[in-house]
Amino acid sequence: MKLAAIDIGSNAVRCQISAVLHYGDRYRLKRVEYVRYPLRLGEDVFATGNISAKKEQKFIKFLHALKLLMEVHDVAHYLICATSAMRTAANGAAVAARIQQELGMTVQVIDGQAEAAYINRVIEHLLEDKKHYLHIDVGGGSTEFNIYHDRRKVASQSFEIGSIRRMQQEESGQQSTGAQNDLWQRMEDWVTQNGRKYHVTRAIGTGGNINKLYRLAQSSLDKPVTRRRIATVLGNLTSMSMDERVNVAMLNPDRADVIIPAGHIYLSAMEWANISQMIVPDIGLKDGMLQTLFEDHFEEIRPSSDHSRTVPYADVTSRAAEME
Repeated sequence: MKLAAIDIGSNAVRCQISAVLHYGDRYRLKRVEYVRYPLRLGEDVFATGNISAKKEQKFIKFLHALKLLMEVHDVAHYLICATSAMRTAANGAAVAARIQQELGMTVQVIDGQAEAAYINRVIEHLLEDKKHYLHIDVGGGSTEFNIYHDRRKVASQSFEIGSIRRMQQEESGQQSTGAQNDLWQRMEDWVTQNGRKYHVTRAIGTGGNINKLYRLAQSSLDKPVTRRRIATVLGNLTSMSMDERVNVAMLNPDRADVIIPAGHIYLSAMEWANISQMIVPDIGLKDGMLQTLFEDHFEEIRPSSDHSRTVPYADVTSRAAEME
């Protein structure tokens, strides 16, 4: 059986199609198709409050293409979730209704807590017992924080601060408003206070930008990265022009600009929590969505030879295997 997750972010739309594999007592979600398109809904929404007609047309065309791709792959079940840009847009509900009417595809516009809950479905299986973690997930429009102790989430908070929002502010040359400064201060206070309260000692970073920073910073992709190393790589990228980031650092144009403000959020959070190292697993919202689909349709997936009474966790394929 194949399952698909479509993540409509503020910077890009991602679609992952995975096959459910079963061997012995292990279930695994093996990626068979991955498509990413830098639609950048957040560029419109965070500047004007609406999704433009031009972006709306591209959005619908791309979802139509993904619908055909899923049909070719014989996808049995899929889930579509939209995050900060869609929930912020004044016409977000109208765009979702048009997609439903024209394509028959239901877009779920989720809040920060629901987004964190999806990611929690896969994060919690990667944690060690008796350890304290701060999970940082920076998107284009929002940043989610979760604190885990002994594999259990004990605190979480979402802030409407993300890479595209901060980039637009910096590009406009405007000074931060009182409201923006207050939001940043509240984010710092939350991380500092909860980091001390729960004695966090490790960070987990998810999101496209921290994955790219991790690859630039590490020669081995199975070890934690230090805060100092992230700062060094980020400093090098900051000193480059956009052309140099694209042609020397080999970043995609839609990554080359947002990676700087996103990196500053990750680094700031680590500093506030006094954490020196970060684990960067290659997982995100789409993986939590796929795990949800796996659990919701397990009775259909379960082979007749499996007599277990509980729904197991479907292992996410490792970073190395994903790069094959």
